[in-house]
Amino acid sequence: MVAVFCAVGGVEPQSETVWNQADRYRVPRLAFINKMDRTGADFDEVVSQLHKYLDANPVPMQIPMGAEDNFTGVIDLITREAVTFEDNTRNIKPIPEEYKAKVEEARNFLIEKVADFDDDVMDMYFNEEDIPAEKLMEAVRNATLKLMITPVFTGAAYKNIGVQLLLDAVVSYLPSPIDIGTVVGHDVNDEEKTITRNPTSKDPFAALAFKLINDPYVGQQTFIRIISGELKSGMQIYNSTKGKTERIGRIFRIKAKEREEIKEAGPGEIVALVGMKTTKTGDTLCDINNQLLLESIHIPVSVIELKIQPAKNKDKDKLGEALAKLVNEDPSFNTKYDEETEETIISGMGELHLEIIIDRLKDEFKLDVEVGEPSVAYSETISEITEVNYKHAKQSGGKGQFAHTVFRMEPNTGNGYEFIDMIKGGKIPGEYIPSVDKGIKKIMQKGVIAGFPVVDVKIVLFEGGFHPVYSSDMAFQICAEAGFKQGFVKASPQLLEPVMKIEVNTPDDYIGDVVGNLNRKRAKIESMRRYRKGSQKIVGLVPLMEMFGYSTQLRNITSGRANFSMEFYQYMPLPAAVQEDVLKKIKEKNEAKNS
Repeated sequence: MVAVFCAVGGVEPQSETVWNQADRYRVPRLAFINKMDRTGADFDEVVSQLHKYLDANPVPMQIPMGAEDNFTGVIDLITREAVTFEDNTRNIKPIPEEYKAKVEEARNFLIEKVADFDDDVMDMYFNEEDIPAEKLMEAVRNATLKLMITPVFTGAAYKNIGVQLLLDAVVSYLPSPIDIGTVVGHDVNDEEKTITRNPTSKDPFAALAFKLINDPYVGQQTFIRIISGELKSGMQIYNSTKGKTERIGRIFRIKAKEREEIKEAGPGEIVALVGMKTTKTGDTLCDINNQLLLESIHIPVSVIELKIQPAKNKDKDKLGEALAKLVNEDPSFNTKYDEETEETIISGMGELHLEIIIDRLKDEFKLDVEVGEPSVAYSETISEITEVNYKHAKQSGGKGQFAHTVFRMEPNTGNGYEFIDMIKGGKIPGEYIPSVDKGIKKIMQKGVIAGFPVVDVKIVLFEGGFHPVYSSDMAFQICAEAGFKQGFVKASPQLLEPVMKIEVNTPDDYIGDVVGNLNRKRAKIESMRRYRKGSQKIVGLVPLMEMFGYSTQLRNITSGRANFSMEFYQYMPLPAAVQEDVLKKIKEKNEAKNS
């Protein structure tokens, strides 16, 4: 369910983005016309724009009393009541005389709209009967759930005028868990076998953990949404994602910054649990004797990297602790420490994502940090099959080492890393096979040609040799690592770049400029279609390295009227010329660092 926030004087791109997301997932929505206390506030004009630009079929449920400095409250068209807000208190009053005619006109418009989707309301309207508020609310709710209308509310959020009524409307008109109905999961041991849970306390307990927050006062809070059953303090439940049991400690109902401790919670409730040891974002919690797995939360891959370090050396440990907490909260955020360069590298989904992380480090953790330029998280792979025959022998200085491996390296596009053991006759003892696998994984993490992780490679180990005295776990790790590096260079190595799926919503007037700009960014336009009056949606694929600063460019091209969204699509090979340029820049950077 989505509430769409619209700015006074026009539907802003941010509002359009929220609207487009709602359109994509086909969910019921409300519209809230905010800032009625600001200069230029015009309720009727924004309602008109909701129809013209978003094709929303807007139906006002309220009208404002006054505007700008004279904005005092709203009039509810359903109940025919004037509502004002003084000292954050809602006051209900009779409708002022000067608004009565406008209220009746607006209420008739509301009834006419709803009558198109409700026969009872239509009959009462044609018979000139007064329609009860309860019946009208029911008809509005049904039309909203079927995506036939968009109820429109208004107020001034900064002054807390109308916000309470909007929250009441969310409860009254948007779908509840009962409207959503049965939730489908699958058996823990058989993905093809489905298991259902109804939103009732009679069904076995099931819940989904969707967010973690580290609170300075109570520690880690795990937010869950209860699908079915009842949750009580002290219960033993089962984390079917991790395969471990958890004991429920304290249960909180969260109201902004306030926490209300409760002893139990039921279906549809969102609560925070304190004291969970293994549960993370996306995990399923269920009854121990009635196990299931719910659909997990999709975690996007990290595609942008940033080097970060504390401004003061004494804050290194503090930075590490802060980053660990942020990683725990946000599965799409990652961090690693490069021992060779002694640098901390953070990675996330985009520029804005990492900007928010940096702000949190400064505001929440009181850390002064120095940040490098963002860079694309490339990957390395091979494009040809090659055979590696490598022998590692060391007999001078300390204990001797000996290992011999022969393996084939093959491209494994889209299937990640795969290791196949085809050794026969004990040519490499069984205890050393995992050492070969471990050595290869180690070098794959470091990268070969540019220091980026290696992906999509199949290794087939089929020959080798050992020494009864000088062979060891370490010897075979070193042999496999060196052999992999040797073979990787011969197998036509490639850099892979993250490619994003992008959607741009732009007025028709700017379509040529937007497409031309995308083409210069090596974008591949997949489709262009009209998605509402006077505007088009462009869908395509574009390399992430070309998208730095795109939001500013798009604003300049379209005078702020277009908006875009993008998500990771997949890694694709860099064009040869671009790869050569990237490798050259990396080499120059490394030389400058070492000089």
